[in-house]
Amino acid sequence: MVSAPQAFVPAFIAAWAARDGDALAALFAEDADFVNVVGIWWEDRPAIARAHSHALHSFFAKTRLVAGRLKIRDLGDVAIIHARMALTGQVTPGGEAAGARTTILSFVLHRRDGGWTCVSAQNTDVVPGMETHLAGDGTFGAVDYR
Repeated sequence: MVSAPQAFVPAFIAAWAARDGDALAALFAEDADFVNVVGIWWEDRPAIARAHSHALHSFFAKTRLVAGRLKIRDLGDVAIIHARMALTGQVTPGGEAAGARTTILSFVLHRRDGGWTCVSAQNTDVVPGMETHLAGDGTFGAVDYR
């Protein structure tokens, strides 16, 4: 829980940098939903904590997450945050350095007694120059129709 919507992204990044999945999950409501970049859907705080703890101590152990463009829409007792994030330092399954990624994280916060808590998050990879994904013949990838 944070004191204001503007404090959410810095708190998320701080928990990430500390490699603390429990602190990251503490920003979320007990029954929050979090959908990651490949569509894995965690449906409560303990699942969000487990998934992030695992990632932050394995393939994300040496990552750096940096916020870029940030847009906050305060709707009274609800706030919607869109945050462009740059991620570096991820490793491949073989332990080699992976390339940098950019994502847009969308958060829905709800004002409750004592502050703001996230009730829903969606992480979307940014794929430059592409418009959508296309599936077929056992493949799945980004495509551009222009």
